[in-house]
Amino acid sequence: MRRALFPGSFDPITLGHFDIIKRGVTLFDEVVIAIGVNSEKKYMFSLEERKAFIEQAFADEPKVKVVTYTGLTVDFCNEIGAEFILRGLRNPADFEFEKAIAHANRRMATIETVFLLTSAKTSFISSSIVRDVIKNNGDYTKFVPESVRIN
Repeated sequence: MRRALFPGSFDPITLGHFDIIKRGVTLFDEVVIAIGVNSEKKYMFSLEERKAFIEQAFADEPKVKVVTYTGLTVDFCNEIGAEFILRGLRNPADFEFEKAIAHANRRMATIETVFLLTSAKTSFISSSIVRDVIKNNGDYTKFVPESVRIN
């Protein structure tokens, strides 16, 4: 089985993430969306909310599994038998950052990182932009899956 791990904080999941995951399921037998837990980071949404947003967004996709984890991503990959890490790239800065992490991961474990370029229509979207729009009472719904609707 070709299992890929798609790690992130997903605070919240965006249409950019959604696009990468939808395309990832065409490449792998299973895509495990892994929400990393970092006790030192301040999140807008609770871990339970973030997990529910993703589970609802992919409720009809049997090849997607949603989990949470702590520690090193490569250790978690080994724990669940994932041979690949799936990452999305929006711009050259993302590439440089992700390349360094991919090299470090390959040094620590037999793990291959697969990069997908974001689609042109979602390449500008980031979770931090969405959080800023939400904080300022803007219309964030254009940037997130339907499951991320706050009352």
